[in-house]
Amino acid sequence: MDEFDDNYDTFKALLDIYTPSEAIKRLELMGASTAVIQKIREQHERQTIRIKELEEPRSIVLDNRNTWYTGPSPHDKCWPAIVGRLEMSGWSESAIKSLDTASTRIVSLLRHPKEKAFSTQGLVVGYVQSGKTTNFTAVMAKAADRGYKLFIVLAGIHNGLRRQTQARLVQQLVEPNPTRWHQLTDLDRDFVPTANAASFFGKNNKAHVLCVIKKNATILRKFAKWLESASDYLQDCPALVIDDEADQATVATKTINPRIRQILGHLPKSAYVGYTASPFANLLINPSAKDLYPKDFIVNLPKPDGHFGTEVLFGRYALDGEDPEDVDDGYDMIRRVPDEDVERVRPLKRADVYGFTPQITETLRDAIRYFWLVTAARRVRGAGTPHSTMLIHTSVNTAVHNSFKMPLTRLRDDMRTDLDNLDVLQNLRNLWDTETARVPAEDFGEVKIEFDEVLSHLPGVLDDCRIVMDNSSSEDRLDYENGPVVAIAVGGNTLSRGLTLEGLSVSYFVRAVSAYDTLLQMGRWFGYRDGYADLPRIWMTTELSDWFRHLATVETEMRRDIDVYMTEDKNPLTFAVRLRTHPALRVTQAAKMKDAVKAASAYGGQRVQTRYFRTDGQWLLDNQEAAKRLVGKAMQHASRYDARPEDGRFVFRNVPYDLVIEFLRKYHFHEKSMECDAKLLVGYIEKRVQGAGSLRRWNVAIVGNPTGNSDTAFEFAPGVAVHRIIRARLQTEEVGYADIKTLMSRRDAAIDLDGETSNLTEQEIKSERQKQLPNTGLLVLYPIDKVSTPPERKKQLRKPLNADEHVIGVGLVFPQPHGEDSTVEWISADLSGVEIEEEDLSPIEAEESP
Repeated sequence: MDEFDDNYDTFKALLDIYTPSEAIKRLELMGASTAVIQKIREQHERQTIRIKELEEPRSIVLDNRNTWYTGPSPHDKCWPAIVGRLEMSGWSESAIKSLDTASTRIVSLLRHPKEKAFSTQGLVVGYVQSGKTTNFTAVMAKAADRGYKLFIVLAGIHNGLRRQTQARLVQQLVEPNPTRWHQLTDLDRDFVPTANAASFFGKNNKAHVLCVIKKNATILRKFAKWLESASDYLQDCPALVIDDEADQATVATKTINPRIRQILGHLPKSAYVGYTASPFANLLINPSAKDLYPKDFIVNLPKPDGHFGTEVLFGRYALDGEDPEDVDDGYDMIRRVPDEDVERVRPLKRADVYGFTPQITETLRDAIRYFWLVTAARRVRGAGTPHSTMLIHTSVNTAVHNSFKMPLTRLRDDMRTDLDNLDVLQNLRNLWDTETARVPAEDFGEVKIEFDEVLSHLPGVLDDCRIVMDNSSSEDRLDYENGPVVAIAVGGNTLSRGLTLEGLSVSYFVRAVSAYDTLLQMGRWFGYRDGYADLPRIWMTTELSDWFRHLATVETEMRRDIDVYMTEDKNPLTFAVRLRTHPALRVTQAAKMKDAVKAASAYGGQRVQTRYFRTDGQWLLDNQEAAKRLVGKAMQHASRYDARPEDGRFVFRNVPYDLVIEFLRKYHFHEKSMECDAKLLVGYIEKRVQGAGSLRRWNVAIVGNPTGNSDTAFEFAPGVAVHRIIRARLQTEEVGYADIKTLMSRRDAAIDLDGETSNLTEQEIKSERQKQLPNTGLLVLYPIDKVSTPPERKKQLRKPLNADEHVIGVGLVFPQPHGEDSTVEWISADLSGVEIEEEDLSPIEAEESP
């Protein structure tokens, strides 16, 4: 055993100098026996298999990639230093272990630094504000410990993010091991060419080289030229290029993209790893082109514990195969900004920008006052980061940002003098009590702070509060490096990518955008809220809230696609992740989608149901008439029907599909029920009928209450009456329509199946339908009481429906086809007449100076 241990230790040491196969050859030359070498091979293979088969992070990998890295070694210097820093800053053992595992997996997908030449391209998908910087810092540390020499970090397009990234890397990589690193950039200086570039890469210079640069055409060109001057010394210089915010400026840009590829072309040994939380553009690159498509691997980082993401705040829609009742609806932290307020806080036309003066609307005043209250409450608790920030993001235009300076300063100064005004104090108390009642502190393991405790800290908060205009033209920027910060930050693009707003607790957001990635990255409120998880609030329009809810669905579906493909022996060159579209949003900028194709999207195996309803009388009466007409015709044309009025149920079997299509065309679906688009539903049914001969027959069911009195009955046709069901609306501030969340139960989806179905899961119902009714659709009608008062136990979350007339809800269940499903083409609204602010990339795409 001693011989094996000694030789295995030697083998591990040799791996720092040689590839695994070369290390084995060296052992043979040293005289190790065949039996020992075989054991060493087996032991190393067990270690690599352990890394390859990690459940987290999930990854898709190109075939035949050798796994050489099996984790940190005792003699490492860079990774242990990071662990020490994280422990000192309060990271838990489990969080550090998760980071260790994820970074080990990513390093294992790079090539061994001693291979003669290589070019690796990968993508790491994280969550907005979820610790991607810490992850790639750990990857850099482990790669450095194994012999990677040059480290290039492309840190977005703004100085603020570049500076913040440089500071983090210096703190975690350079300061613990100063003699092991040489910096080509520093906090205040982007890359400037130095003389004798070759001196950094000669064999006598053992230090790692660190360079943190913006994605700026001129800087990248200079850096590429500087590298070219050292080309003779780069043959044995393994380089790791980290592209932070890899979807921004990298993909389909005229100047940045070619420069990045030019830099990689000067590096015979290069690994390019993109990091992003919005990889839509990266996943749409043409894989066959000589571009930066992640051909070698895609890693899907797990969602960290305690992270506030899109779904947590906004909820999402149910995906295929999910029970809508099991899908979380998000926390009650979103506050509505009325549409009429928008033109008061940002100009609607470019011509109105200069001379624009924002108004402090009631919602903006509430948001600001709540921010001061939150900051005071956090001082009472004394936990978490000492910083406290509010974000106001209404426009991309710097003139609009600057116009907020005086009104906000005046509001702060007035509040400071009004703290002895009884009416003002009562308003503050009401605001605080209302907000803390809507989101109980106990739900997050916190203790509610009473208003009087908050009030005692409020004067100090107001004294400390700065009003900061953070944009490309301002001198006063957010800076968290020099003591605790309390700031109301007004900004645009400089605050919407990568930059961490420390202690962000309140956001006022009405910025108009048109693309998934731009919108998602503007959500600076995502992240960690240690010590104040119950307190964050976001003020935004209903439309924006709906868009974020849709984005949460897109994100979840995208990550599920990646997980699914990992179990199907796929790799980045044999699969394409689907991205659900939206009628009013683009997935990404048009130039980045030029190589995209329409992906299959179908209703096969899905359960579709109405969730949103208008409450005005004529709209509802039209729907009643459409339902009664369908039931009347179903009675005439069904092969048979099952009447169970004692259960509140009727089922009409084998109804011709044209009656269902006629109903779908007459019934009004609310525009917010995006999956219930009558045109798409009808088109899908017609394609299935014409193509596979499926869905020619339907079962039409009615579901009501089994009990009630004569006043609660709803008659669809003579002899066909059930008692109305109760569906209260969610406690939202919306008017004109109601959101009931869930209409259809799992039991209802199996109403026409034979046998005992009450305990079947969603998947089992789908499977049973394939067996019993493989070509038959199900349409279920629900008569909903127009008042629908919620039960006492649900009154905190629900309120009466209060519609003008009784509501007809509709659910449809489609069988899963045996072969390929018919496709549904999503339609897009014409946005040509809408003035939308785009992300301004003109500085980076400008003509390069010589």
